[in-house]
Amino acid sequence: MNYFLTYTVYVLILSVLMGISTWKLFKKLGYSPLFAFIPFYNYFIILKETKHPKWWALLSYLPIVGPIMMSVFHLYLMKKFGKSLFKDQLLTVILPFIYMATVNYSKDTELEDENDLYLTEEEKNAQKKDTFMGSITFAVVFATIIHVFVTQPFGIPTGSMERTLIVGDFLFVNKWSYGYRLPMRPVAIPFLQGTIMDTGEKGNPKDDPKSYVEAVKLPYERIFQFSKPQRNDIVVFNYPRDSVHTSLDRADPYVKRLVAVAGDTFEMRDGRLFVNGKPETVLGDQEVQHRYIVNTGSQLDIPSLYNTFGFLPVQEIPNGNGFIYAFQGLTNKTAAEIKKLPQVIDMKEDIQPKGESAIAYRDEARTKIDTTNSIFPINSGWNQDQYGPLKIPKKGDVVTLNEKTLPEYQWIIKNYEHNSLENKNGKIFVNGKETNQYTIQQDYYMMVGDNRDASLDARFFGFVPEENIVGKPMFTWMSLEGAFKDNSSSYQANKGWFFGMKVRWDRMFKATNTGEANKTSYWWIAAMILVLFFGWEYFMKLFGKKKEDEI
Repeated sequence: MNYFLTYTVYVLILSVLMGISTWKLFKKLGYSPLFAFIPFYNYFIILKETKHPKWWALLSYLPIVGPIMMSVFHLYLMKKFGKSLFKDQLLTVILPFIYMATVNYSKDTELEDENDLYLTEEEKNAQKKDTFMGSITFAVVFATIIHVFVTQPFGIPTGSMERTLIVGDFLFVNKWSYGYRLPMRPVAIPFLQGTIMDTGEKGNPKDDPKSYVEAVKLPYERIFQFSKPQRNDIVVFNYPRDSVHTSLDRADPYVKRLVAVAGDTFEMRDGRLFVNGKPETVLGDQEVQHRYIVNTGSQLDIPSLYNTFGFLPVQEIPNGNGFIYAFQGLTNKTAAEIKKLPQVIDMKEDIQPKGESAIAYRDEARTKIDTTNSIFPINSGWNQDQYGPLKIPKKGDVVTLNEKTLPEYQWIIKNYEHNSLENKNGKIFVNGKETNQYTIQQDYYMMVGDNRDASLDARFFGFVPEENIVGKPMFTWMSLEGAFKDNSSSYQANKGWFFGMKVRWDRMFKATNTGEANKTSYWWIAAMILVLFFGWEYFMKLFGKKKEDEI
């Protein structure tokens, strides 16, 4: 069943429930009971009778926003019939159709007289509180509409995109860059991605309460897709191998650079990236970074190096009278500066050799493979510096299935394209039928971090399906040094050393995806918008006051 048909079924079910639970109330309002069953129009009548903006009815069935607005409209209706106590409001929100049905079929339910002339001071104060809460609710709803349907804020907690996007950058992501992906879990708590809070085992989201209703779901659908993701775009996408959230739009959001599109061949040679046999194109805002091992005769002043070079993840290991430092993400310039330090004995780039397979295990006996931290595919014999060549699947490709290729395609067949897959004694069955080939149903992409040696990316989790793509970051609206703890540095992870919070004003309101080395900051435009917004509000209040004085 496609998205819009499924959505229509949900709307009809809700409308039938609304009609069954309120038809007598609509009759007492002076309308045909049948109007209680008509989607949108039923809430239009409620808003008309309760003297609220009637266009709000358009929001009643929107994903995520709809359940909030429905609860508000139900409260309006119940108040119209005198059900305004806290217990009435609570039951209306928690058990809407059940409680409204109880009121609907009650013999003594009558319309309340709302003439302001007869209101007590207590009732007038309650009315003011309702108006205030209504304003707060609408503000939340408006922000939710922007968050769900237009743009979503996103923070950078790790250094995988250094130094293009740095730790502590906060971005706005354009959800329409590659067509808008419609919400798949329409009943959810606004602004929360996957889980509500860490309530169980620390760091294990599997036992945390979800921020959405899993049972109410819609299929994947993307509309107005006028452009496809392009090579070198910085892209926000949902982590494809999330074992916590079966709904892909609720999986953890990641941001990486799209280095190879569907049909390309991706390869790493000695830590250098190649696409279709050619060296990657390095944009102006990218700085090539590598991992280095440094031997020193005495301890380095790491805080001072952080202050000089910025983000500098490092592990420190005592070595006799000296120390060994493993630096991740050094540019050629930074590496040359560190090499000049008097404590440095020698320094070399750390490149994994060919044939050294990067397989991680979850137990000491090495019987359980940790697929999250192992190179994809696990039978390749590759590592993050010596990788490929790997062809990126394209919609319509017919791929060969056998014991060797199955680890490469099994996630696509089973998890991303939702088929049953079995391997019985070397024979492969897709949807119960034995086969040695499979036709790819959507485009896939290779997402890799700019900081290549400090990035958990597609070399580990494999291809990213097109349906997982959220959009393209537009600009950095805030940048805070010290906003996130650097667990990749032994100084913060083990010694508790932490930098103070500091605003990076020079990064605020800079465009993200230009590829330019020296981006222009447009913070002054944001300042003008704020001044105009609050200035306009002040002017309108002043104008209204003058008008009252004239009367």
